[in-house]
Amino acid sequence: MMLTESANFLFSKEIEPETVGEGITRQILGFNEQIMMVRVTFEAGAEGYVHEHFHSQATYVESGEFEVNVGGEIKTLTAGDGFYIAPNISHGAVCKKAGVLVDVFSPVRADFLK
Repeated sequence: MMLTESANFLFSKEIEPETVGEGITRQILGFNEQIMMVRVTFEAGAEGYVHEHFHSQATYVESGEFEVNVGGEIKTLTAGDGFYIAPNISHGAVCKKAGVLVDVFSPVRADFLK
């Protein structure tokens, strides 16, 4: 059964990071059926494979340096930058300097919930 809402307060130090790829972990930091926020930590050289999904996504670069591909357009982003991905657009990121991305999805990424 899918949870439809997270707790009101979530503390990253209390959430076990989930390994989602080589050098990549994530922590879910809040959600309901309409929205989800996820903190994704990358080691230098880690690669978020090019993929697509039906969710809208906005991402904030908390730290590090990333080569981000959105629909074939590639830009280098650093701390304080952000990017938007429309539904069903291919995208991915290569981490050039270890860092953190904060992803916000709408609707919830049900596939991330156990």
